Amino acid sequence: VTASRWPGAPCVGCGALVPHHCGGKPAYRGKGVSRYKPIGDYGLIGNRRTAALVGIDGSIDWFCPPRFDSPSVFAAILDADKGGRFAINPDGPCTRTQRYLGDTNVLETRFETEDGITTVTDCMPLYLRPDGSVEELHQIIRRVRCEKGSANLQITYAPRPDYARAETQLSHEGRTVVCSHGDVRLTLDSPVPLAITDAQAEGPLSLREGDEALFVLSYADATTAGERDRLSPQDRLERTVDYWRVKGEEVDCDGPWRSQVVRSYLALHLLTHRSTGGIVAAPTTSLPEEIGGVRNWDYRYTWLRDAAFTVEALLSLGHQDEALLFFQWLGKVCAMHGNDIRIMYRVDGADDIQEEELAHLEGYRDSRPVRIGNGAHRQSQHDIYGEVLASAQLLFRSGTPIADDQWELLRTMASLAQSTWREPDNGIWEVRGGPYHFVYSKVMCWVAMDRAVALAEATGRADPDSEGWKRTAHAIKEDVLQRGWNERKQAFVQHYDTDALDASNLLIPLMGFLPIDDPRVVSTVQRIRQELGPEPLLRRYRTDETDDGLTGDEGAFTLCGFWLVQVLSRMGEMEEARRLFRELIGYANHLGLFSEMIDTETGAALGNFPQAFTHIGLILAARNCA
Repeated sequence: VTASRWPGAPCVGCGALVPHHCGGKPAYRGKGVSRYKPIGDYGLIGNRRTAALVGIDGSIDWFCPPRFDSPSVFAAILDADKGGRFAINPDGPCTRTQRYLGDTNVLETRFETEDGITTVTDCMPLYLRPDGSVEELHQIIRRVRCEKGSANLQITYAPRPDYARAETQLSHEGRTVVCSHGDVRLTLDSPVPLAITDAQAEGPLSLREGDEALFVLSYADATTAGERDRLSPQDRLERTVDYWRVKGEEVDCDGPWRSQVVRSYLALHLLTHRSTGGIVAAPTTSLPEEIGGVRNWDYRYTWLRDAAFTVEALLSLGHQDEALLFFQWLGKVCAMHGNDIRIMYRVDGADDIQEEELAHLEGYRDSRPVRIGNGAHRQSQHDIYGEVLASAQLLFRSGTPIADDQWELLRTMASLAQSTWREPDNGIWEVRGGPYHFVYSKVMCWVAMDRAVALAEATGRADPDSEGWKRTAHAIKEDVLQRGWNERKQAFVQHYDTDALDASNLLIPLMGFLPIDDPRVVSTVQRIRQELGPEPLLRRYRTDETDDGLTGDEGAFTLCGFWLVQVLSRMGEMEEARRLFRELIGYANHLGLFSEMIDTETGAALGNFPQAFTHIGLILAARNCA
């Protein structure tokens, strides 16, 4: 089997960074290789409440209904044998390609065999009702169509509820296959009979040119029972295409990278919970930062630090309402918890994110442990206060007024930054060593003070704390310039007790802590480029220089490369910034989606996929390079 690839991305067969067909030799070696696809060989579909990963081979290997952080029913990406899947595969050799239908989130997988061409079109229904409200059904629709010649396919439906911890019980109701677990009911309406054997339903599907077959997988529990829609599955699919096409057309962006920006916006839209406005960092858990390693985390939650970057990206695309919705989510969450502010929450604002290991799953390509929940939610990360206040200032500058209750939230954030900035923390990268006096955390506490003063003055609030904020801002800057600058290294370092570098310090000029042409900024950027490459990829930091409490290594953090592009463009090095940007976007997968990290040797995707933070960085970098 071969697959059409894209410039700058690894061939599924041999791993080479050129688009070609290699003859089907495996790209990776080691345990479990033949049972797992590369992380980048997936597309994402969703209904803005949850999402699913569809492989280029037609297999849905990850699905957590009814919400992003719900237990999985398909998790073959984390255990090819036990995890469960819903696959539609041709019998025999084929060439496989995949695309979105234009600027939409409706996915088409194409199989070419000696006998003909078949497409599988996948979506989760999401469309407008006649009254203008949005319909979102807890379903996956899979339309199989023979485009040319004939098609012989195999259907494999193997749900494994509760992360494959529950016993799978399948039964027939006519041609419908029913899976029940507690109050959860999964029904697969199939156009052909499927035989139930060994806790999975299987059967052949034969089509001739022009024939279509529709499969509808529906989820129901106590919260979703009773969902009904009179539209046919075909109509739901077509209206879902229309919904996403309109969203893509609404993006305010022209220029050479419009397609990449629109795809990034559509990906962010898929990762946004429509009812609450919270944006999950990624729809997956435990996809490894190093194959076979332990750096495997659950990203199905919303981080406060994403606030400033998310708001800025949405505002740059002309989506003020969506930026405001996210900020309002943030305000509601913080109001729920008072001064006990966490770094991350579930999309509904809950903070019950206890970390747990699923020892019964082998992990992607034997990368263990598989984790659900995230222990970092109880860490101290002082940068979040600056990021929240920075997002508020961006919204205010866009014409959004700051209400009194919002101002009280911002005052609380400023007060917390003022009282904690001298203390060590776990930093933006959530290290499990330390805590340390991270330079970036100090800088963002300065941002909190700076933005609080600016907002108080701009909104006409004579806040009695303003003078104190000014004094604290001055003290923070003096401390960072004295203790965070390393004369020998000629760079700002990761934290006060090391001479190691950290890519987060690229944000020092972007946040206004120092001017973009300050010699210390220029020198820091040069050293980061020299030590954390190879460009255009950048590591967050070198794991052999930083005690982050973990063993092993990790790939390059894709977002850091987009930060570098922003910095270079603002330095006036526009051609260099554009060159790096062009190289970076070559590391997207065949659909334009980015993972959290990239393997610097093979160019393969690593980490949770797709990652919201990376697509936010792409949007901002593209706007800077326009």
